[in-house]
Amino acid sequence: MFRTRLLSGILLVAIALGVLLKGGALLALVIFAVSVIAYQELTAASKVRGDGQVPSAPVIAGCVMILVYYAVLGLALGRDISAAFSAMILVIAAAFLVFLFVYVFTFPKYHANQIMAALFCFLYGPVMLSFLYLLREGFEDGIYLVWFVFLASWGSDTCAYCVGVLIGKHKMTPKLSPKKSIEGAVGGVLGAALLFVLYTHFVINEYTMMTLQLPLAACLGAVGALVSMVGDLAASAVKRDHDIKDYGKLIPGHGGIMDRFDSVIVAAPIVFWGIAMAVGFM
Repeated sequence: MFRTRLLSGILLVAIALGVLLKGGALLALVIFAVSVIAYQELTAASKVRGDGQVPSAPVIAGCVMILVYYAVLGLALGRDISAAFSAMILVIAAAFLVFLFVYVFTFPKYHANQIMAALFCFLYGPVMLSFLYLLREGFEDGIYLVWFVFLASWGSDTCAYCVGVLIGKHKMTPKLSPKKSIEGAVGGVLGAALLFVLYTHFVINEYTMMTLQLPLAACLGAVGALVSMVGDLAASAVKRDHDIKDYGKLIPGHGGIMDRFDSVIVAAPIVFWGIAMAVGFM
């Protein structure tokens, strides 16, 4: 099991590295595909997908809106990041209306909680993941900035695991994740802050046009790590609520997209907003 998990993890990192370095249309296509899979996993866990082989109307509507969302986002980003941000808000509002239409014209086949869950899944997976694309393609130095997301999520998770194994004694959330400790969480936050400082000093401030103050980088790393932990636990809470072990079986040894990207999904918008404020966009 460990060997399978390790090998699939290495392959996943290699694919992510190649796609993020390439960027452009390839990145948009991959994140779109990942978003659709994440949406399918979330709606299945939330009992929105339906029992049969044919997806339910809310799921079909969600998949269509994911396609519309990324198409509009890509076109708007071709102008500038401000246009892309405005397009995001408009498409999210449109998606809300589409789900209302589905609810009204299929009534009483679907309950209100299913429609709300479908909208939640749309926001949780596809919209949050799109900030990776915005960060990579929306800024001139996006090829360097996007790695902050993975330092905040996977980097902090590694630091938390190491500290937890060494000195972890006090359980943080026994009901959600019995193996996570308060000491590990602190180690993850501090570790991410240190990783952000090192990456900023040796990469961002050396090879990009922007200068990011080290204290600001440390704060962004700490906040990103804290939020990524909440994302990890939130994804676990959804699984506990619906009594499932994994969201899927796509990634051997890891589970589904949501099992592997749960922390990345929530770290991406936080890092994006932090960078945007640092460069004066927000």
